[in-house]
Amino acid sequence: MASNKPTGGISLDSVVSVSADQVSCDLEGEAAILDLKRGTYYGLDEVGATIWKLVARPTAVSAIRDVLLERYQVDPERCEQDLLALLGKLREHGLIQVTDGSDR
Repeated sequence: MASNKPTGGISLDSVVSVSADQVSCDLEGEAAILDLKRGTYYGLDEVGATIWKLVARPTAVSAIRDVLLERYQVDPERCEQDLLALLGKLREHGLIQVTDGSDR
C-alpha cells in the first residue's frame, strides 16, 4: 500500500471537506454537484457518491479509505490510488477543501 505518500498534495493524513461554493443532491444513489462559482454540474457514481457523503464533514482520507474497504470488494492499493485521484480532481474543480490534518 502507498501509505501516507502524498499525491497531488493529498495524503492519507489529509482532511477533506466539501467547499462552501457548491450544492449537491442524491440522485438514486449517485451524486449531482453544482459548482456555484462556475455554474458547472458534476456527477458521481455510487462509489463517488459514498465518498461525497463522507466529506460532508471534515474527514481524514484514511477514514474514507477504511469505509470504502469495508463496503466494497477492492484491492486496498487500488482503492487508495483511486480515492486520491478522485479527491485530487474534486480539489482541482474547487469542490472540496483539503488541510494537512495537523489541526485535528
